[in-house]
Amino acid sequence: MTITAINVRNQFRGKIKEVIEGPVVSEVDVETPSGLIVTSVITTRSVKELGLKPGKEVIALVKSTEVSIATL
Repeated sequence: MTITAINVRNQFRGKIKEVIEGPVVSEVDVETPSGLIVTSVITTRSVKELGLKPGKEVIALVKSTEVSIATL
């Protein structure tokens, strides 16, 4: 499958650094070429169906209706 167009503007190419599988949901850490880590929480079923493993190249798509900011 090839994605030809998508409406998500925040896209980060990278490689999977780590997958922490749980019984229902899993955490997937994606490291971008600049060293940024983007973490996704998805179903463990999706992790298996997509064949997500460390080293696999992926695109993290970020779409949110809210961005929270804290002061330092």
